[in-house]
Amino acid sequence: MMEDIYKTIAIPSKEILYKDRKSKFFGRSFPISAEEDVKLIIEKLRKKYQTAGHICYAWQLGVSEISYRANDDGEPNNSAGMPIYGQIKAFELTNVLVAVPRVFGGTKLGVGGLIQAYKATAQLTLEESTIIEKFISVEFEIKFEYKNLDKVMRLIKQLDLIIKQQKMELSCSIIIIARKSLEGKIFKIFQELHEISFKKLES
Repeated sequence: MMEDIYKTIAIPSKEILYKDRKSKFFGRSFPISAEEDVKLIIEKLRKKYQTAGHICYAWQLGVSEISYRANDDGEPNNSAGMPIYGQIKAFELTNVLVAVPRVFGGTKLGVGGLIQAYKATAQLTLEESTIIEKFISVEFEIKFEYKNLDKVMRLIKQLDLIIKQQKMELSCSIIIIARKSLEGKIFKIFQELHEISFKKLES
């Protein structure tokens, strides 16, 4: 597998229900792009699952630099957040949040029971999630005179690049998206062209 590919989920999952001794565990997964997304999603879940005594969750962000968090939300230490996070790692996912609201059923499950229930709910949730592969991308800006348009467009097609934005006038400008692993090759090809300015855009 190329180093610029990662797995994540395409859309929020449907609700999964897992029951253990009348306790109900509702599994949900969400694609996220920043830590700020987590707070908003958890707030919405608290409104939706008002009878839930705990909303435990785990998330992971990043590809080369990973950040993650596991939250037990009042359950015994490491009995909820880490079992959920373990499933995120088992499915090799990133940029994802898995949350499990729990409605208490009157019987205590013990730490072992909780670990098993949260792990099983997270696993079922991710099995039902739409898992996709994405690649880490870089953006470049190409500037050139209109007379060079055919040459530039031919290269964009050959290299299978995505056009994000374009301005076609006497003086043209195109912003392209490319896979990070192809960055060096693309840079070399465009740098060798005369009358064409080519630069990487900082994200």
